[in-house]
Amino acid sequence: MTTVIEDENLQIDKLSLGPYGTNCYILSCRQTGESVLVDAPAEAEKILEHLKGLDPKYIIITHNHMDHLEAFGELKASLGVPVAVHPQDAGKLPSQPEVLLKDGDSISFGKVELKVLHTPGHTPGSICLLTGKYLISGDTIFPGGPGKTGSPADLRQIIESLTEKIFVLPEDTQIYPGHGDSTLLGKEKAEFDVFSAQAHDPSLCGDVLWLSA
Repeated sequence: MTTVIEDENLQIDKLSLGPYGTNCYILSCRQTGESVLVDAPAEAEKILEHLKGLDPKYIIITHNHMDHLEAFGELKASLGVPVAVHPQDAGKLPSQPEVLLKDGDSISFGKVELKVLHTPGHTPGSICLLTGKYLISGDTIFPGGPGKTGSPADLRQIIESLTEKIFVLPEDTQIYPGHGDSTLLGKEKAEFDVFSAQAHDPSLCGDVLWLSA
């Protein structure tokens, strides 16, 4: 586990788990110990170990791909807390969620509030979670490009999500994605500007990198 943020009110810990190195995040209020778990990729015992001493309130799922859900059943049974997800991704979860999230909703734990941003493209119900200058981005955006898309229409949709919901945030926003390392929004906006100034094959989709697509 790596502590990626620790300030007066908030601590964010990252665990990279399972065969795909999928990130899950434990966000905890430093004043109260209340916390949320973002995604449930694998190795439930490791996640539960790191939740000891905290007071979990929710499991939040950024999207419904199985590499983010392998530990879902064990974690839900062990923690007994509500699962929250966007309704467009709810149907493929192993069990019914208790909370359906829509764009603009807030989730509070302790003195911390998370804002829900609906960012479809990677999946129809993909969400990002924003608190202050910290963004948990699921598989919507990574260092160097967007999340993988299955069709040119999906790529257009994820670019629309990014331009309308993410790239309007302050440039010092720190991005914590569903795989790999963190990045800064200002860097991603600058690389996207290079991409958007160029013509592209209309069939473009898949794993796209802003500077080499």
